[in-house]
Amino acid sequence: MNLTIDELKNKRLIWQANQVSGAQNTLPSGFEALDAHLQGGLPERGVVDISTAIGIGELRLLLPSFVLRQQSSEKLLVFIAPPVRLNGPMLLQLGFDLTRILIIEPKNAKDALWSAEQCLKSGCCEGVFLWHQSVEIHQAKRLQFAAETGGALSIIIRQKTHEHFSLPVSLTMDLAAAPEGIDVTITKRKGGSHSEPFVVNMVKAWPALTRRLPIRKNIPLATIHSLTD
Repeated sequence: MNLTIDELKNKRLIWQANQVSGAQNTLPSGFEALDAHLQGGLPERGVVDISTAIGIGELRLLLPSFVLRQQSSEKLLVFIAPPVRLNGPMLLQLGFDLTRILIIEPKNAKDALWSAEQCLKSGCCEGVFLWHQSVEIHQAKRLQFAAETGGALSIIIRQKTHEHFSLPVSLTMDLAAAPEGIDVTITKRKGGSHSEPFVVNMVKAWPALTRRLPIRKNIPLATIHSLTD
């Protein structure tokens, strides 16, 4: 027998758009294309849910915004349960003060969520990156509340799965690798709408990690025939 809408709400298996309402302040991301689609940049506070494969350049897309935030405050930037060792020279190159970088390696997923919530609501952190595959709706609500209370921005990074569901947070984006950068789809935005996929070009910022698409030329029909004969 199918569950009714009320039963689904009570089990916190669905959420309503009016549970997360109202526009919010933004800060530049460092990439014009992303800022244009987000109407200013990443949220100043709250939670951003990122669905992505690991290692496609997702941190290089998200970190520049936190450089700007760190320059105007004395707060920490926290990384919780990163799947790989963070690149210190890359953080320095971006402009971070490494004395205000905190890395937490929790024993389990429960401790990771607890650590994220404590950091967010402490008021001592500018941003919190959390790698966590199984965040539930009620947990996302707690993180959202903690981030708004502490004036921080949390980035939840989850690998894409067939069961990937939307969380009641400030912003949700799907990322995919692209030759010239990262393909971005905004699937939900507080006070805004979703987007069609678009490419954030990172050739200028990271030329060694991207490649320009070759210029396509018209191939004579005779050449095509000779290749297939």
